Amino acid sequence: MTAQPMTAEVRRLTAGTSAIAIGGDVTSAGEGQLLDAYARASADGATVIVLDFGRLDYMNSGGIGLLVTLLVRARREGLRLMAVGLDDHYRQILALTRLDESIEIHATEAEALAAAGADA
Repeated sequence: MTAQPMTAEVRRLTAGTSAIAIGGDVTSAGEGQLLDAYARASADGATVIVLDFGRLDYMNSGGIGLLVTLLVRARREGLRLMAVGLDDHYRQILALTRLDESIEIHATEAEALAAAGADA
C-alpha cells in the first residue's frame, strides 16, 4: 500500500465555526501541516473547529497523537473540537482512546453545526 500524503484544507463554515478537511494518511509526518491548518482555522475567529475526516485513507497512532495535540491546544484556547466523516473503524478507535469524550463526534457537518449553534 502506497502512503497518501496528508491534506488539511481550512474553510469557514459560519461566523465562529471553521472546518479542517483532512485527507490521505494521518501520521506524525503531517504534524506541521495539521497544526498550521488548526492555527489558520482558529485565527479566523473560530470558537468551534470541525475536523472533517471524509477523505481520510489511514490514521496510525502518530495521527491519534496529533488529535491529542489539537485537543490540548483547543482546550487551552477555549475552543470546541468536533469530528465528522469518521467510519465505524475510526469511531471505535476514538472510543477506545476515549477521545470521543472530548471531541464531539457527529455523522454530518449539518449535525455538527446544529450542535454548535445549540450552545451559542
